Amino acid sequence: MSVSPAAHAAAPVPPDAEQRPHTVTAPHGASREDVYYWLRDDKREDPAMLAYLNAENDYADAMLASMKPVENTLYDEIVGRIQQDDSSVPYRDRGFWYYSRFETGKDYPVHARRADRAGVDALSIQAANAKADFSGEQVMLDVNQLADGKDYYAVGDWDVTRDNRILAYADDTNGRRQYTIRFKNLETGELYPESIPGVSANLVWADDNRTLFYVENDPETLLTVRVKKHVLGTPVADDVLVYEEKDDSFYMGIDRTRDDRYIVIGVGSTVSSETRYAPADNPETFAVLAPRARDVEYDADHYGGRWVIRTNADKATNFKLVTAPSDATSRRQWTDFVPHRDDVYIEGYELFDGFTAIEERAEALTRVRVLKTDGSDEFVQADEPAYAMGLAVNSEPDTDWLRYGYTSLTTPATTFEVNTQTGERRQLKQQAVIGYEPSNYVTERVWTTARDGKRIPVSLVYRKGFEKNGTAALLQYGYGSYGASMDPGFSVTNVSLLDRGMVYAIAHIRGGEEMGRAWYDDGKLLNKINTFTDFIDVTDDLVKQGYAAPDRVAAFGGSAGGLLMGAISNMAPEKYRAILSQVPFVDVVTTMLDPSIPLTTNEYDEWGNPEEKRYYDYILGYSPYDNLEAKAYPAMFVGTGLWDSQVQYWEPAKYVAKLRDLNTGAGPVVFRTNMEAGHGGKSGRFRRYRESAEMYAFMLDQLGLPAAPSAR
Repeated sequence: MSVSPAAHAAAPVPPDAEQRPHTVTAPHGASREDVYYWLRDDKREDPAMLAYLNAENDYADAMLASMKPVENTLYDEIVGRIQQDDSSVPYRDRGFWYYSRFETGKDYPVHARRADRAGVDALSIQAANAKADFSGEQVMLDVNQLADGKDYYAVGDWDVTRDNRILAYADDTNGRRQYTIRFKNLETGELYPESIPGVSANLVWADDNRTLFYVENDPETLLTVRVKKHVLGTPVADDVLVYEEKDDSFYMGIDRTRDDRYIVIGVGSTVSSETRYAPADNPETFAVLAPRARDVEYDADHYGGRWVIRTNADKATNFKLVTAPSDATSRRQWTDFVPHRDDVYIEGYELFDGFTAIEERAEALTRVRVLKTDGSDEFVQADEPAYAMGLAVNSEPDTDWLRYGYTSLTTPATTFEVNTQTGERRQLKQQAVIGYEPSNYVTERVWTTARDGKRIPVSLVYRKGFEKNGTAALLQYGYGSYGASMDPGFSVTNVSLLDRGMVYAIAHIRGGEEMGRAWYDDGKLLNKINTFTDFIDVTDDLVKQGYAAPDRVAAFGGSAGGLLMGAISNMAPEKYRAILSQVPFVDVVTTMLDPSIPLTTNEYDEWGNPEEKRYYDYILGYSPYDNLEAKAYPAMFVGTGLWDSQVQYWEPAKYVAKLRDLNTGAGPVVFRTNMEAGHGGKSGRFRRYRESAEMYAFMLDQLGLPAAPSAR
């Protein structure tokens, strides 16, 4: 049922944040008044700020109280679809099969391995796990035990020494992505006393089984700034600096090459990248594979006595593959391997003895191409009009079998392996979804036309029997930033919406790379407005085609997708009945003017540097916080995490406070702050579904959808 204006009039009074004068000035002299700037507290300790967030949570509790039964129903439906005692597809590496598994009723995974021996393979291990037969298993990390008593806990990266004895892992206890590295002896179970705080989740062992390379974060900006090496059993204070990145527009990571010969340090900005490498058996000196150059990006792997490099050099906008000798130090040594194509975007690759597997994107669909050593090639086949396909974990290069993942809006995530010589295909695992029948749902790929004539792909899913008669409710999702493509994948949460008669749509708008690199370039910097108008134009077209009633459209986005939500709310509020916005990036000008905030300097080439007036003026023209005005806005559900390191909590807090001052609409505005979580929400596999259920219950109420499924 929908809530009437009269009911809202009787609802609790929302918090009214105090206004305090504050001027934000740009280097070129422009200034803006920001009366809610005081809500920023980097330490998260200010009593007045915390009181406001808690008051908003209390208001949210009161406003959503009547929807609690629907929330509980949704939560029960979602969790009821999940096979709780599930496990991942095992992969073999240096004599062990590695996998993660969940136990019934528990929130966190168990990371484990089994020794490789006759009769043991991926399918037999999965069968044993399904029977709760864990004989022969070695538990590396039981994350349930590690998380016990903590409000938030997550294990990031982990790595095992070459002799399979020592585990290094990185954990996070507040969701801010500031990790601590810890060490465990897998033979004895002993936890070593030393730990390394203030790091990223990225770590790599050298061949000596004692030296660990890791990436240290800046404590304020959280940027990855230094690579250090730690020798097990020595003081962390003695760790040696290996490399320091002076340009704060670059991110940093470390890895091993495919053949395990080299340890590599990769640094990259939005428009440039650089790789350093050193022998893994003697990683003392790191050579530069090719010096960085603006507008030249590359990533490299080594196998078969050569480097294989994915790059956009030489005007290869959609990227190409090149090769280089093992001692390469310059782009002059690069030789074309897989040429650039205007109609195909190369996203990634994996190297094998007898072939190269290439992840490609064409016409907004992903595909995997197998390129053999004799020059012939073939594609892994797909059977649906809208789907997502990509390389899975392929830990061993000396095989004819290629593992890949496949999913769609109707097909649960599935891992296959195909024999590249015979064509035989085996299904290793499909996500178990209890009570779900794929044949009851239909997925479509349609094309809409933007106001400037661009064709925009849209992925749709609905329950079979749906009629395109202009009466249905629609949830439209979008992102459109950083070149991130929102491919159509299965969601256990969305089934509850489809069973209530909703249509779900993903708008593949500019700013992603669904249509190649030019699609991204046409949705960033001084072209950013295209992202927002594309989303609105998709809404108009779907309504026109009868997929939804004009007064029953909801929109959903998070992070940079939350920026999208804020922009469309300002530009076309009348087209949306409800807006769902999670961890939204809505105060773009102020954030981008402050290099002390995490991510800011790394993203000047994404949004523009507002210290330059042309970018300042352009960003100011769409920044959601700055463009709020006195008018009727849609009903809104805004969520954030107090410890978010990606989009700071104060952005949505300020946005909601200002929105409450100006909004003349009757729809409710609910602001939920998770006081323990970061950018990804609460830890644990079930907690996030509670958050989704609350948000979706709010949306169902606004769209007038039934509390219970109308179809099974």
